[in-house]
Order: sequence, then structure tokens, then C-alpha cells
Amino acid sequence: MTTWQGWHRFATTDPPTPPRPGDPPRSTDERLAYHSAFVTIRTPAIHTLATQVRTLMILGRHQPTTARPSLIVTGPAAAGKTTALLNVGRTCHLAHTRKNPAPPGSAHTAVPVAYVLVPPGATAKTLVTEFARYLGIPVTTRMTQTQISDAVCHTYTTAGVQLVMIDEIHRLNPRTTTGAQTADLLKDLSERLPATFVYAGINVTDTPLFSGTRGAQLAGRATLVDCGPLPARHGTRHPFRDAITDIENNLDLQQHKPGTLPRHAPYLHQRTAGRIGSLTRLIRQAAITAICDGTERITKRSLDAVRLDHLAETHHRPHRRQ
Repeated sequence: MTTWQGWHRFATTDPPTPPRPGDPPRSTDERLAYHSAFVTIRTPAIHTLATQVRTLMILGRHQPTTARPSLIVTGPAAAGKTTALLNVGRTCHLAHTRKNPAPPGSAHTAVPVAYVLVPPGATAKTLVTEFARYLGIPVTTRMTQTQISDAVCHTYTTAGVQLVMIDEIHRLNPRTTTGAQTADLLKDLSERLPATFVYAGINVTDTPLFSGTRGAQLAGRATLVDCGPLPARHGTRHPFRDAITDIENNLDLQQHKPGTLPRHAPYLHQRTAGRIGSLTRLIRQAAITAICDGTERITKRSLDAVRLDHLAETHHRPHRRQ
């Protein structure tokens, strides 16, 4: 998805469809593929991010003289940051193309969204090259960073990019020389491009990105959206249990009894530390196992048998001295 062709394919491909009453039963292969891809669970973070992006895009639409307000999506690993980012980006893409369809016979489609990953050990030149690669802008080894930046700004503006999403932003360290130059590049691009910038990374507020002069500039322009673990309880609501219910309602198992998984909410919260990414992976793996072994249902015993990601397993089963 870090090229326009890949992003366009992702944004325009229909997401997986959950089973609906009256639909003919799916084959085993179809159901395995469905649980592998699965639906996106609408968490509070996705709702907040969608609202903030829409508001800031309108706010910055007629602000030509300074950098538009931006967003920073932060949270621990497996908390659903990238999923939220991609979901909002797809929504923006589809909304824009519906309102601005390509003229009949035109070979040029709108490019409303750009998605860029910060490469490991990024320098200003390698990062701006990633921007160029997204739209297929030719880059040669002889080109300077300034030349690539000029080409990126010209092409992105001509293409009508309105939302720039930059993932893995925690890889930047403005305290180093290369990190500072890379942070300055992002500041320069955000001032030159008529687009709203959204940055996402792991626990960004705990990194040097928010310290020093450069950090203060970023913090002063950006709204923070926290994709933290879902709490077991928030006031009178139960966000984590609600997410479990949503996941269960979208399963395609022949013998699973509705209401089984929400009853195990305390166990699942302890097992996943409230991380939506770990939760969906755990239940999807259990669903795939249930299809393969013919049980067609998920129980606490089958959940216990699933080996989860190392982060969640480390949290659930602390290391003990032998």
C-alpha cells in the first residue's frame, strides 16, 4: 500500500462481508479466507480519528500561508493504530472519488490520499524518496534531496493529494543529526503541500519527537489521538466487551453459540491487555482452528490453546525464574 497502485487497490476493493441471515452457507475455504481477512471492528479510536481527520481537513482547506493542523496517532503495539489509519484513509479516498469522479474517457483518477512508511534509519533523502515512490516519481542517484522534494511537492499538488498518512513515525529521532534533518523535511513538506498530515507510531509521546524545539513545533500543530488499550469499563459502558460482541457477531461458525465470548471478557482482557489487535488475532485464530478441526465453535478451552503474539503472551504469562 506504499504505492499508489497498491493503495488504490486496497481502497477500492470491497472489505470482507460478514454472514447475513438468509445467505447460502459458504464453503470451508471461503470461511477460512473470510476469517483470515475479517472485518474492521469500529473501535472508539477509529471513530475519534475519523471525526478529527474530517474536521481538520475542513479547517485547513483555506489555510494557504502556514502548515495545516495535523494529527498524531499514538499507542502501544497491537493497539490498532495502523488499522484505524487505513480505515480512515479508505473512507476519505472513497468519499473524495464519489464526489469527484474522473471524467468519461479520462485516464487520470483522483489521488486524494497518500500512505508512506518511515523506513528504518530514515534520512531526509530516503524518506522523501518514499514519498516519490508512492506516486512513481522518477528518482535518480544524482538527484539531491531538494530536487526530489521539489518534484514531490509539484506532483502531489498537481495530483490533488489532500491527506498524507505517515506510519512508523516513532522511527525518527530528532536528537540525532539525520533525525533532525528528517523531522525538518516533514515540517517543510507539511508547509508546502495543501494536505492534512496524520502521523502514527508506537507511544510517540514517550519518544524524542515531542522534546526540544522541533518537538514543540510538532506538538503545537498536532492533535493527539490515543489508540490505547480498551478499558474493561468506562463509566457505565464496557468498551472491551462491546468489541468482543462485535467480533463475535461477525464470525462465520456453524455451531458457535452467541454470547459465549462476551462472558469471557475478563479473561480475554487479561489475556490481551485490552489491545484490539491482539484480541482480534486471538479470536480469528480460534475461529480458523474451529473450522479446521470441525468443532465450529469457540470455547475458553480453545482460546487457551491459541498461542498469541509474543507481546500479549509476555503480559499474560510473566517470566518466572527456573
